[in-house]
Amino acid sequence: MTAPPVPSVPPAGAEPALPATAAPARRAPVRDRYFDLLRALALFRVVLYHLTGWAWLPVVFPSMGVMFALAGNLMARSLKRPPVQVVRSRMRRLLPPLWLLGAIGVTGMLLRGWGPDADGQPGWWWLHLAFWILPLSDPPYAEGLQGVHGLLGDDWAAELAGPLWYIRAYLWYVLLSPLLLRALRAVPWVTVLAPVALSAAFEFGYLDLPGERIPSALTDFSTFGACWILGMAHREGLLKRLPRYVVPLAAPVIACAGLGYALTHDFGTGHDLDSIPFAQALWSLGTVMLLLHISPSWSEWPRRLRRWDRPITLLNSRAVTIYLWHNVCILVAATLWDRLWGIDVLEQHFSWLLESPWPVLALAWVLIGGCVVGFGWMEDVAAKRRPRLWPDGGKPTAP
Repeated sequence: MTAPPVPSVPPAGAEPALPATAAPARRAPVRDRYFDLLRALALFRVVLYHLTGWAWLPVVFPSMGVMFALAGNLMARSLKRPPVQVVRSRMRRLLPPLWLLGAIGVTGMLLRGWGPDADGQPGWWWLHLAFWILPLSDPPYAEGLQGVHGLLGDDWAAELAGPLWYIRAYLWYVLLSPLLLRALRAVPWVTVLAPVALSAAFEFGYLDLPGERIPSALTDFSTFGACWILGMAHREGLLKRLPRYVVPLAAPVIACAGLGYALTHDFGTGHDLDSIPFAQALWSLGTVMLLLHISPSWSEWPRRLRRWDRPITLLNSRAVTIYLWHNVCILVAATLWDRLWGIDVLEQHFSWLLESPWPVLALAWVLIGGCVVGFGWMEDVAAKRRPRLWPDGGKPTAP
């Protein structure tokens, strides 16, 4: 029979050994499902607007202002770390999906005959191609490029490059965010309203800059900069420090001022806010103020929204891919749908269906789903995650 082990006795004067404890596991940040819902609605509205062109859609939901505000909120949270590290991380997440789009799109343009002589300045053409790598300004593309008969409509290059203004604006906001956050903490409301003042200076002719690239970048900043900064202010608790009645009173006044300006200053745009930057700046700012003021900060879905968890999760996980590729998907869907006009029976008896945008919208989303599977994995690579084909929160599927 084996004798029981004798417990060891620490030598005199020694500190008693403390029981080893496991280091606390690092908890992943809790997602704000309310913000996820806003981002998903914004993406869906963008696709619907670019398909139909209905001018009332940006009024019902100003998607771009909402998306920039959510991004600004996230940026302010990240800036608890060293700014250089945060900016580098954001650029790493943003740029690889753009590079994939450029590799495919620019190659397609070159194969269709685009080249250095397209703009009459071959030297500048090669230099401007660098904007497909670092989009500090608009990258060049082949205007009026012929499409692929029956599959891809004409001027597809312009559709491909259309969403890139958002990437350019986002990049500039990221680069400026450390300075914007410092200014926000020093003079909060002056910082929030400064982009609106800049937009007014452009609108009323007080600021007139030569060229196209700098005015284009400043116009985007002035239009949606207040939304980005307001998202940062929400993260900093600025809105919560206001009396509860201030935002519900001030936000509708600001938004209605923008809408009223759009209605009284048509400029031949059909009162489309996206074509009237100053009106868009006011309407987006007022609406975003209300949405952030309401912000319930859901860590879990309310019961009525739980059924939408997987599609909303997918839209948020692949937001950059969807935004970059949706214009081309819409063009392909419309081109394929138009081929049905060549079927006599459909043309004679179902013209109402052929004229409807809803089948094209459904087909466009099918194609967008294909882009999510085919190109979305780049977002995981950029974020240093294991690539997945369909990240909707269900069982992981590796490519």
